[in-house]
Amino acid sequence: MLEYEFEEIACDDGGGGYSLLGGFGMETVAHREIIARRAAEGWRYAGYVPRRQRGSGYMETIDLVFERQRPET
Repeated sequence: MLEYEFEEIACDDGGGGYSLLGGFGMETVAHREIIARRAAEGWRYAGYVPRRQRGSGYMETIDLVFERQRPET
């Protein structure tokens, strides 16, 4: 059976906000380090889920989803 854990991270619009041409810059903070640390602990990155999102669709925070096989007891 699989077990799951979630880790919240903040997204940053880079201070640029929205463009008249459409779109905007977005970068996550420290996602690579979190994924690498979790992998070293035996977790597999399974995806992400928006946690806090503005009405315009901009994601302020996301949950990284990790899974691993639960040890048999």
